[in-house]
Amino acid sequence: MRDGHAALAEASARLAAAGIDTAAGDALVLMGHALGLPRHALRDALAQPMPPDAVPRFEEAIAARLERQPVSQIIGYRDFWKHRFRVTRDTLDPRPDTETLVAAALELPWRSVLDLGTGTGAILLSLLADRPGARGLGVDLSEAALEVARGNAAALGIAADFRRSDWFSAAGGHFDLIVSNPPYIAADEMPALSPEVREWEPRVALTDEGDGLSAYCAIAAGAGPHLSPGGWLAVEIGPTQAAAVSAIFAACGLQQIGLRHDLDGRDRVIMARNPG
Repeated sequence: MRDGHAALAEASARLAAAGIDTAAGDALVLMGHALGLPRHALRDALAQPMPPDAVPRFEEAIAARLERQPVSQIIGYRDFWKHRFRVTRDTLDPRPDTETLVAAALELPWRSVLDLGTGTGAILLSLLADRPGARGLGVDLSEAALEVARGNAAALGIAADFRRSDWFSAAGGHFDLIVSNPPYIAADEMPALSPEVREWEPRVALTDEGDGLSAYCAIAAGAGPHLSPGGWLAVEIGPTQAAAVSAIFAACGLQQIGLRHDLDGRDRVIMARNPG
């Protein structure tokens, strides 16, 4: 029976031959998944013959990756901010870029937060975990995504409410902070996305099937009645959308509009304040 090193090398070569740039790293993560071991424990395990029950698990995981299924969906989770979140095909995969939104929101004074299009709940739950005593509501059109978010909240022991809503339709009440990572990819940009995103993540969470700006119009138009006086709105944007989103917010009467960059220096978050 092959040892882990041989199996890992073969799998990495197969992924690389399929054009997957992250072949070696992906194969290693999937090996840990198949063996049920954390990364730091793999060194010794790879020198041993593959356990019989791990062989089909590893092969199934590699086959899924060859179909360009994201690693996070195969292993079932993504680490984001300070926590681990379950992900499925019903949710966006929380990305490091979105941590910029969490960091920006934590700079602001708030005790209540509304997350529009919550998906896995990663943004909302990360914020609530770092703001003890705050209350939060996450809304989404997808009941399947809401079930994932509720499960993540329960697993992390974080109290949050979740509700099915088309933006503000079922939100109710007032909040000191509204956050969102809305669908901002224009329809004509979709074909250029990687297969991992284009074919495996929910399309409705990626694009508005238009110019990528309609969600910001809906959010800005509805934010005022749901923001406390002096409350803040913070949204993730695409790296070319800062001027357009700022103009949309200004046209809706929001003030103190600011921009935050992600770790790669790209425009990533627009923040604005309700004059109240």
